[in-house]
Amino acid sequence: MPGEIKGLNEECGIFGVWGHPDSAQLTYYGLHALQHRGQEGAGIVTTDGKQMKLHKGHGLINEVFSQNQLQELKGHASAGHVRYATAGDGGYENIQPLVFRSQTGSLALAHNGNLVNAHALKSQLEGQGSILTTTSDTEVVAHLIKRARHLPLDEAIMEALSMIKGAYAFLLMTEDQMFVANDPRGLRPISLGQMGDAWVVSSETCGFDVIGATHEREVKPGELVVISNEGVEAKRYASPIQRTLCSMEYVYFSRPDSNLDGKNVHASRKRMGKALAKEAPVEADVVTGVPDSSISAAIGYAEESGIPYELGLIKNRYVGRTFIQPSQELREQGVKMKLSAVRGIVEGKRVVMVDDSIVRGTTSRRIVQMLKDAGASEVHVRIASPPIKNPCYYGIDTANSGELIASNRSVEEIEEQIGADSLTFLSPDGLNEAIYQGEESIEHGGCMACFTGNYPTEIYPNTAHPYEKL
Repeated sequence: MPGEIKGLNEECGIFGVWGHPDSAQLTYYGLHALQHRGQEGAGIVTTDGKQMKLHKGHGLINEVFSQNQLQELKGHASAGHVRYATAGDGGYENIQPLVFRSQTGSLALAHNGNLVNAHALKSQLEGQGSILTTTSDTEVVAHLIKRARHLPLDEAIMEALSMIKGAYAFLLMTEDQMFVANDPRGLRPISLGQMGDAWVVSSETCGFDVIGATHEREVKPGELVVISNEGVEAKRYASPIQRTLCSMEYVYFSRPDSNLDGKNVHASRKRMGKALAKEAPVEADVVTGVPDSSISAAIGYAEESGIPYELGLIKNRYVGRTFIQPSQELREQGVKMKLSAVRGIVEGKRVVMVDDSIVRGTTSRRIVQMLKDAGASEVHVRIASPPIKNPCYYGIDTANSGELIASNRSVEEIEEQIGADSLTFLSPDGLNEAIYQGEESIEHGGCMACFTGNYPTEIYPNTAHPYEKL
């Protein structure tokens, strides 16, 4: 999204365990590590091989689950989800995992991403008699799977996946099997790990670290992984396509201690900062980053430029995340609650303020003013990504194009609007090089549609925008 105080909202986080008696507790810890990816709701479903148990609710993971509730979720396997609503509304029925029960067994689904053809598929399903009980695009997949009931379950899932378009990482579970799938372009991250004899699934590798699991590999684009008591089997349901992992995973979404495509996120962000210092040098006294996701890039900028890095901005850890406030006015007020400028560091200094992105510009303006109110003589803003000019249709809330400050303004106009003494964004080539370091195997790099407008998939008529209900 991407930003706690910048108007960028995270996607969702998926975590699952197969083959461990404490699967629910492990999934709880894994989801806690992925909490940055969604704070609106959380859920865990478990299976003991015969029946499924589900608990979910609104709020943070530690607000949704008590120790007693976790103990009631008995089973050797579990699937969990933390949510930011990217499609559908925030109602209880849309909190995942979604569980569908029938006479032939139960199916649980957890999803990170957005299906660009969900509207068309819903119309088709309803025309064939399906009754949809949520406004989530995830439910479409369950109906498509059920419609292919003449096939073995793994083949039914693959047939359903072949019909959906967009960005998705899916974790599906029945009483006796778990399935993990990644979209054909690998727009969303999803990985496999091991903990002894148990298998673990996580949106980010930081989820493995918190429970002591080892990262085995990422789920490949177009791959379906089947996990059961018999072992693990990988199947391909789509032909290989050039991977276009969302670049904002490196810029903002993922935790610094996670690895994506074998690349550490913190190291990638430092390279972005270094590239930014080369592209946009400026005479200044201190460099500071906007906590937390911009700290790595700020360190890189400082190292490359030779300007000292300082903690010019401090984050209050005990304030709720401002982007989930119900109005723009409350979100703006939340900036003051969230951040404080350190007068003793910035007073009388020329400050380079490094941030990961600018969405609406409101927060950037307030932080620049905050630094100047604390005595900064100059504030030069450096953004470790290109201008966000286009909406994302793949599960990220970047607002509609009318609210994106860069969609219809020049850099000079944005600079004036936020009150900076200078403003520069990292170039698309600079970002791509910082992430992939000139790898020959990466022809075009990751998805940069929000920067360039070049979407890696077709965008269907009536494609739901993150702010619209399907």
